[in-house]
Amino acid sequence: MAETQSLFTDAPLDVVIMAAGKGTRMKSKLPKVLHLLAGRALVQHVIDTAAVLSARQVTVIIGHGATEVEAAIAGNIRATGQFDLNFVRQEPQLGTGHAVQQAVPVLRDDGIVVVLSGDVPLTQADTLTQLISACAGTHLALLTIDFANPTGYGRIVRAGDAVQAIVEQKDATPAQLKITEVYSGIMAVPAKQLKTWLARLDNKNAQGEFYLTDIVKFAVADGFPVVAHKIHDAAQVAGINSPLQLANLERAYQKRVALQLMEQGVRLADPARLDVRGTLTCEQDVSIDVNCVFEGQVSLGEGATIGANCVIKNASIGAGAVIHPFTHIEGGEPGSKNAVEVGAGALIGPFARLRPGAKLGAEVHIGNFVEVKNSTLAKGAKANHLAYLGDATVGERVNYGAGSITANYDGANKHRTVIEADAHIGSNCVLVAPVTIGAGGTVGGGSTVTKDAPPLALTVARGRQVSIANWKRPAKK
Repeated sequence: MAETQSLFTDAPLDVVIMAAGKGTRMKSKLPKVLHLLAGRALVQHVIDTAAVLSARQVTVIIGHGATEVEAAIAGNIRATGQFDLNFVRQEPQLGTGHAVQQAVPVLRDDGIVVVLSGDVPLTQADTLTQLISACAGTHLALLTIDFANPTGYGRIVRAGDAVQAIVEQKDATPAQLKITEVYSGIMAVPAKQLKTWLARLDNKNAQGEFYLTDIVKFAVADGFPVVAHKIHDAAQVAGINSPLQLANLERAYQKRVALQLMEQGVRLADPARLDVRGTLTCEQDVSIDVNCVFEGQVSLGEGATIGANCVIKNASIGAGAVIHPFTHIEGGEPGSKNAVEVGAGALIGPFARLRPGAKLGAEVHIGNFVEVKNSTLAKGAKANHLAYLGDATVGERVNYGAGSITANYDGANKHRTVIEADAHIGSNCVLVAPVTIGAGGTVGGGSTVTKDAPPLALTVARGRQVSIANWKRPAKK
């Protein structure tokens, strides 16, 4: 692909993501970086941030579960063509410095390298832009933060304002252990200098590992300026090592989303009980009750109301629509024919289910325990109770009775049912597709319709009722 320039310097930006760790404390067979936060793999959040930064290339260092990690992210990223994507393997895992050494063959001398971690998903792009600006192609820039309890982190050792070294926890002196400014694991550094320093690493330390942090002392020895960009938002540098940490960071992410929505004017009944696992866009005067989950791409029109305990995935909800509590909407891929559409002023639920391909016009009513799949309902159509509409085309103002279904599957193929405008389908009917109910027609309750019904006619297809006088049920012997 064509080379892109960094937004902040004249040098191209190359991102290196460390994602080789096993994640023992996760107690899971799934590689740590593939665990989900807000519906996306941890490493995918980091890659998405690299895309926002207009990276020229992204190099992912993989090790544990390498095949699984590569397969999970490669196709999606390469299909977008946003940047060149490389995978390099670290086997065995001998420390952070050893990890970045594996990326050296694919790093170009003209770039600025930003080193990120695949298990640190919430670093913001604007934070990294400031770090890259601090680097400017002429400095080694470190992202740092003050922690009241810095245990486990490398300490930033300064001489005045100048950074002199990063000392890892196990190698720190008692005085150094009292330092509260710590290294986040994120840096920006000119590639040419980085390669030189990586070649000088050794493992003469308490852990017997090759520390990436040792490049700081090499930079200082070479007279190369080392600067720190300090932030105060701990969530941006928080890593995931256990299910508890994952859960805590999930809530931090959701709180951030909730605050953004409320700043846009969305009314949230309780910001702490919202989960957005994708992209949620809202027009003016949207109201969302508690315990709602939004997945994929969801848009809510002006004045839309979402009741409690709804799950909505890949759907467009029209202006003034009301989604009553416990409704489940599951659309297909965004932009496809299977994405769900709910028209303006529609009333859905409670306990309704809209499956892929449901297209509901304005003022459509879908009531409790009604399921709609791959069907189009025109303006004002109603299916208020206990019904199934699959592979159907429903006209305006149709009234679809309780307990009625479209029998759309013959055991091998799906077939379509057409119900034209102003038709009335009685309760407990079976419409055996392919079949058409003519405009203004009525199907009597309990009918099994296997042939087209003409317009404006009453169609009844059921056995004649018979009553046998003085009949007695069999008695037990």
